[in-house]
Amino acid sequence: MYVVKSPLSDASLQTVSEALQGALVDLVDLGLVAKQIHWNVVGPRFRSVHLQLDEVVATARTHSDTVAERAAALGVPPDGRAATVAVGSGIGVTPEGWVDDAAAVRALVDALGAVIVRMRERIAVTGEPDPVSQDLFIRITADLEKHHWMFQAENG
Repeated sequence: MYVVKSPLSDASLQTVSEALQGALVDLVDLGLVAKQIHWNVVGPRFRSVHLQLDEVVATARTHSDTVAERAAALGVPPDGRAATVAVGSGIGVTPEGWVDDAAAVRALVDALGAVIVRMRERIAVTGEPDPVSQDLFIRITADLEKHHWMFQAENG
C-alpha cells in the first residue's frame, strides 16, 4: 500500500493533523446540525431561515471536503465517521423536534460561534508549522463568520 509522506516534520505534522481533524469533525457536525434544524424549523420566517440553513450546510460540506483532502495530502487519514464526530465536536446539543424560527436562529448562532472559536485557535497554532493549512482555516473562518453575522442579524 502506498502511504503519502508529508513534507512537514513529525512535530509540525502532529500539530497540523490535530487541527485538521478537529476542523473536519466540527464542520461535519455543523452540517448535520444545520440540516437537522432545516428539517424542523417552523414559524413566520420559515422559508428564509430554511433556505439560510441550506447555505450553512453547503459551506460546511464544501469546507469539510477541503479539510479532509488537505489532511490526506499531508499523509493523515481523515476521520469523519459518526462516532468520531459525536465524540469530538465542539458544538452543543441540537434542539430536538420542531424548532421555532427564533430558536433555530439562536441555535445556529451558538453552533457557528463554537466552531469559529475553535477555528481561530487552529489559525493560531498552524501559522508556524504549516501556513498552507493556516490559510485554509482563515478562509473557512471568514465564511463561517459571514454566516454567524447573518444569523445574528436575523434576531437583531
